[in-house]
Amino acid sequence: MPKSLFDLKDKVAIVTGSTKGIGKSIAEELARAGAKVVISSRKAEACDAVRAEFEQQGFEVLAQPCNVSRKEDLQSLVDLTVARWGRVDIVVANAAANPYYGPLHAIPDEAFDKVFLNNVKSVLWLAGITIPGMAERGGGSFITVGSIGGIIANTVIGAYGISKAADHHLVRNLAAEWGPKNVRVNAIAPGLIKTDFARALWEDDQRREGRIAVTPLRRLGVPRDIGGIAVFLASEAAAFITGQVIVADGGVTIL
Repeated sequence: MPKSLFDLKDKVAIVTGSTKGIGKSIAEELARAGAKVVISSRKAEACDAVRAEFEQQGFEVLAQPCNVSRKEDLQSLVDLTVARWGRVDIVVANAAANPYYGPLHAIPDEAFDKVFLNNVKSVLWLAGITIPGMAERGGGSFITVGSIGGIIANTVIGAYGISKAADHHLVRNLAAEWGPKNVRVNAIAPGLIKTDFARALWEDDQRREGRIAVTPLRRLGVPRDIGGIAVFLASEAAAFITGQVIVADGGVTIL
């Protein structure tokens, strides 16, 4: 019997920022689909806790602290993965930063630079470290987590949105460059997901209810809403999809 199009058995996946929220959900769903998964975030304790949790579920998992703003950390993360499992088939660049809420004209230079270092430059670094190896082995899937903030304007997270718009176009360019080598490059653009990262946008009752009121599905997203999309994009089910930004926002951007 042919295997499922969504079967990731024996594939090797790296997920950055994967000890909580969207990243953790993506890592868990990739593992559930059969992938060997590398967990990473800045804090070793958090990585170890998720590794133990996943191992209890029978998943094959490594854990490695990684600050994506340091290129050497990203290289070490990939080197560890290759040393253990011989290759990298799937990358999900999820780690991001948003140190500032407020109008763009008032953002400190340091905060703006941090947003672009963590959200854009680090993605380019990770792509440069991993995609050539995928190409040599006949293909792979590189996924970044964007945002609907990169599609529509926002008056309080403008710099973050600009960085995510850059990620969306980075995906298109990488897809064009690496498509001939069977490396697919795509992005997921979540709407408002109920995570610690987005807490400032949903913990206020008025802001939360206002968002729900303009969302056709009449709810906020949860991390698992994004995990399944990553499995799809990583799998043979998405074999003819590249350079795309898959929006998962409950319908906000269709109105």
